[in-house]
Amino acid sequence: MPFDLAVIDLDNTLYCADSGLFARMDRRMSAFVSRTLGVDLTEANRLRVQYWRQYGTTLRGMMLHHGMEPEPFLHDVHDIQAHELLQPDAALDAALARLPGRKVIHTNGIREHAERVLDALAVRHHFAAIYDIRFHDYRPKPCRQTLARLLAAEGMAPGRTLVVDDMVDNLREAKALGCRTVWIHAAESEEVRCEPVWDLQLDAFHLLPDQLMA
Repeated sequence: MPFDLAVIDLDNTLYCADSGLFARMDRRMSAFVSRTLGVDLTEANRLRVQYWRQYGTTLRGMMLHHGMEPEPFLHDVHDIQAHELLQPDAALDAALARLPGRKVIHTNGIREHAERVLDALAVRHHFAAIYDIRFHDYRPKPCRQTLARLLAAEGMAPGRTLVVDDMVDNLREAKALGCRTVWIHAAESEEVRCEPVWDLQLDAFHLLPDQLMA
């Protein structure tokens, strides 16, 4: 799969989904929704999941349905001390070094969170840019228009772009745009049995350079 640009997701893609990092964010999201709307944690958790499924992020649902300002939510949710759960990853560092082309992060989180995670993993130096949730007016993945806008900012054609993500819906939009796609997913799920929208499926990002060369 020849490419000049790799657009790489952050959370649960560069590090293992069972690290506990995303679970911390989920708890903080539910707590923030509970405080903001004055509902108990059970209802807040239900809304968190509902909005995530419907809009791609809980934030988007809170903005559309409750008029919430995004920045207080984003800073609170991402205040999770990533360095407590992630360690420098020499194998990931080596994999990124062997991966050709320009590499950028595309995340539904904020730049500050991405920087903290990349620093904790000791791989920040591999990435030329970070495109966060603010890049397209808080419009999250999956969004074909957001990805197209990113490629335009990079001056890159979809056919020369590799998109790496752990979410099938995000890859579906990338594939429809004409990008090459890699799904990082270690566990079996219903998504495995859906019509593939990825060119390559891997258990871990670390395997990507060798698989591309193979």
